[in-house]
Amino acid sequence: MWCFVSCNSHFEYIHVAIFDLGCLSLHILKHASMIRKFDFLIIGSGVAGMSYALKVAEANKGTVALVCKTSLDESNTSKAQGGIASVTNMAVDNFEKHIHDTMVAGDYISSPEAVRQVVENGPACIRDLIRWGVNFDKNSDGEFDLHREGGHSEFRILHHADYTGFEIQRGLMESVRRHPNITILENHFAVEIITQHHLGIEVTRKTPNIECYGAYILNPETEKIDTFLSKITLIATGGTGSIYATTTTPTIATGDGLALVYRAKGTVKDMEFVQFHPTALYSPGETHPAYLITEAMRGYGGILRLPNGKEFMHKYDKRLSLAPRDIVARAIDNEMKKHGLEHVCLDVTHKDPEQTKLHFPNIYAKCLSMGIDITKQYIPVVPCAHYMCGGIEVDLNACSSIKRLYAVGECSCTGLHGGNRLASNSLTEAVVYADAAAKHSLSVIDQYEFNNQVPEWNDEGTLSNEEQVLIAQDMKEVGQIMSNYVGIVRSDLRLKRAWTRLDLLYEETEELFKRVKATRDICELRNMINVGYLITRKAIERKECRGLHYTIDYPKHAYDKE
Repeated sequence: MWCFVSCNSHFEYIHVAIFDLGCLSLHILKHASMIRKFDFLIIGSGVAGMSYALKVAEANKGTVALVCKTSLDESNTSKAQGGIASVTNMAVDNFEKHIHDTMVAGDYISSPEAVRQVVENGPACIRDLIRWGVNFDKNSDGEFDLHREGGHSEFRILHHADYTGFEIQRGLMESVRRHPNITILENHFAVEIITQHHLGIEVTRKTPNIECYGAYILNPETEKIDTFLSKITLIATGGTGSIYATTTTPTIATGDGLALVYRAKGTVKDMEFVQFHPTALYSPGETHPAYLITEAMRGYGGILRLPNGKEFMHKYDKRLSLAPRDIVARAIDNEMKKHGLEHVCLDVTHKDPEQTKLHFPNIYAKCLSMGIDITKQYIPVVPCAHYMCGGIEVDLNACSSIKRLYAVGECSCTGLHGGNRLASNSLTEAVVYADAAAKHSLSVIDQYEFNNQVPEWNDEGTLSNEEQVLIAQDMKEVGQIMSNYVGIVRSDLRLKRAWTRLDLLYEETEELFKRVKATRDICELRNMINVGYLITRKAIERKECRGLHYTIDYPKHAYDKE
């Protein structure tokens, strides 16, 4: 259970033996399933996982397995609209400008080393994307058609119309499918990563030299959990948006990799920093995922307004509609509450209609399908859960605190984002750290062997229809708890309430998990509860407003006193 203890008027807390692996030992040792061996095991198939897979496969130093929980084309990457940030036009831009913009957006708690690594290595890694077949838009002079987004001082966003992520995913998928060294396993779900714990050795958060030997993975064809042994394992499972009731991320973003590593006693960091994108399309029946209105539209000249046409961003930041996302999202939230609005509006009616259609064809078509012609009418927008800035703590080589285990992409915490991610830095971070992880893992893989002492998973148990209904309902409840109590604006009271509700859900879910057959649904629920707990715990710990973490108990912005 979780306990609160009053201490100096702040909440201290005791976390008593929960969210750990102890109960999992009940599941192991009885029923044999398939055992598979791969030198490199990659869990996750977005830009991070696939670019790493291509790098290690091209080195030809062993077999590579790419595991994805759905189909290869469904990922957070494929939903990214805006683009990928990189210093390209050296005539006006440079690395120091990009570094400064990133540090400012991160509220100066980003790691300077991580920021410099991403910014300076970004151009080379983007050239790798192009080599693998990814296309970025160019102007009539044959130069990259660069966009500008919130928090950027220069035009440095490479894009492909308004569906850049889809284009990156397409190019990488084609290269991955062609490569003979890569085995693709679609619709396979990672249940747990394997450590000394599964060999009967007690593992705690103080245990030195925890090692990863692979993962237990649910096979959709046999409905059994197979044992995947590896020399190197990389987690690239994406984000956590689905733990909120309304999110721009696909439903698969349930924080799986984060939860796997935390339960295995790995270190996580900065979980309180959840980014809410300021401009998701307001459509009450379309919340999971909500349709994203890219930040590039504000970089294009879009203006945020109230439904009556009045501008409001001048009250919050001199950068107006191009302020960093945390500032814009809080400003919109404040205006909605102050005026009793369900949404605000984004206006591009003053821009050339044909250029708007050219630059944002999908947004134009989507809004038109709802009866909104964005060249003549305002776009209704609301903030929406979008990105996890924290995650599995890694070093500059993408190494986690667990040996032989790497983490790349949104599930990781490199230190780049600090308190708030600068727009379009995430795809850059993914390819740069995938490159760093590939170089490091290739340099050490010869030191490792497969651990053949790992036991197989116990797949006993059945899941009734009644229990399936309970799981679906609990998933909805997690979303409601997180959106209501751990959202854009927080307080000690709200966070404590979230903690209490999640505690109850945890106890109920763990009891169910002990006696049923493991399925993707119940494993996702466990992961969502784990991640919700981590966000709430870290939010309670931070006794200040910083970046994306904003609490009314420790205000620092004048407009909160209005």
